[in-house]
Amino acid sequence: MTLSDNQRGAAFMALAMATFAVEDALFKAATQQLPVGLCLLVFGICGATIFALLALSRRQSPLPAGGMTRGLLIRSAFELMGRLFFGLALAFADLSSTTAILQAAPLVVVAGAVVVFGERVGWRRWSAIALGLVGVLMVLRPDASGLQATAIFAVLGMIGFAGRDLATRAAPPAVTNAQLGVLGFVVLIVAGVLMQFVTGAAWALTDFGATLNLVLAAMLGVVAYSSLTTAMRTGEVAVVTPFRYTRLVFALIIAVVVFGEAPDPMMLAGAALIVASGIFALTRSNRRT
Repeated sequence: MTLSDNQRGAAFMALAMATFAVEDALFKAATQQLPVGLCLLVFGICGATIFALLALSRRQSPLPAGGMTRGLLIRSAFELMGRLFFGLALAFADLSSTTAILQAAPLVVVAGAVVVFGERVGWRRWSAIALGLVGVLMVLRPDASGLQATAIFAVLGMIGFAGRDLATRAAPPAVTNAQLGVLGFVVLIVAGVLMQFVTGAAWALTDFGATLNLVLAAMLGVVAYSSLTTAMRTGEVAVVTPFRYTRLVFALIIAVVVFGEAPDPMMLAGAALIVASGIFALTRSNRRT
């Protein structure tokens, strides 16, 4: 049976999301044995090296030929924020809730596009954004004492990734995907070094299994990124994009089976609201386009 472009695109998107979920699980497992800063550092070195080799294999410079433009600097700053706080959330919070909060990033992108690029958003998409944020609050469930620090990590990471996606639109078109990948992992190296100095943690890789998990996570990250790019270039955006949310399904399965987490009904309801709102906002945006 021959698959259509949309079916192949959806399959690649689901593959990318499954791989991202496994990558997150490997990183989380590594942080149980090694300092978080050291994990970020090793993960960044591995990922930057792989993407640099990919760029060289395509006869491209690993770094943008025109240097760091204002758009790339802004993108790198948001990337640093997203990867740093998402890494902290993976280390100290549940995988299920961290991944659920991450799914709100597309909603923040839609709202940010109004402010940054002057895009027009109708009341239906504004309603979807509001409902998605309600879903985030259902996952976070702040009490009288406020939000837990681990929950704040996940929210800040989500905002960082949303800002990165917005800033990517302002990056020079000549910058390749491999070069963006190198820059993305280089900021992880910076974040890891800074965290190591701030916390004063040991620099030694004392656990071989955790180190291997970080290397595998970086390799899977490249596979996921490549699958994501293929998906977006294969099928229709309106059909393929909603399959991004399969990442939450894979993350929930891993969280329950591997880490023994037990998401309660409130958390699952909030996650479902985030996903439904995001799918509506994205498909509505694609239909208008």
